[in-house]
Formats: sequence, structure tokens, C-alpha cells
Amino acid sequence: MLVFEFKIYGKSVQLTAIDDAIRTAQFIRNSCVRLWMDVLDIGKNDLQKYCAVLAANFPFANELNSMARQASAERAWASISRFYDNCKKNIPGLKGYPQFQKDCRWS
Repeated sequence: MLVFEFKIYGKSVQLTAIDDAIRTAQFIRNSCVRLWMDVLDIGKNDLQKYCAVLAANFPFANELNSMARQASAERAWASISRFYDNCKKNIPGLKGYPQFQKDCRWS
């Protein structure tokens, strides 16, 4: 994967829109992790379906396009599956239990 870093010179309206999109993606990821904690026997497809439920219940989540919502659920499932893989491999020490994202914004 290629990672590009650059400085953004945008207007305040553009930076606010980016910050709102990041905050919404973080909300969806955290909601998916919470659903996994609360409901027994949940899978990747269930998290994808839950994105549509979140979009219907929260107007700010509906403003984020469906691909970005699905990507947030995919990142949540990646952390969950990594935890399961570490448990199956009997890795010593902490297994990397999925955590909620707190500060993933620049502001």
C-alpha cells in the first residue's frame, strides 16, 4: 500500500467538511465494534447491513456516502478478525482486543 502525506491548504468550509466525514466514519466504526461486543455470533456481512441501519437512524451518517460507510465497517471487521486470528494462533500476551477510536482527527 502506498501512503502519501501532504499538507492541505483548504478553506475553512472544506476542512470542516473533511473533519465531519472523518468523525462520521469513526462513529460508524465504533458502532460496529459496539454491535460486535453486544451481539453474539455476528459476522462481516452483519456489520455491512448495520451501516444501512445507521444511515437510516442518523441523518449525519446518511450524509456520508455508502462506500465510505462500508469501508468503516470493513475496518471494524479487520480489527475483529485480527483479534480472532491472534486467539487461534495462541499468541502469547495481549491478543489485540478491538478498541474504540478516540482521536483520529487532526483538530
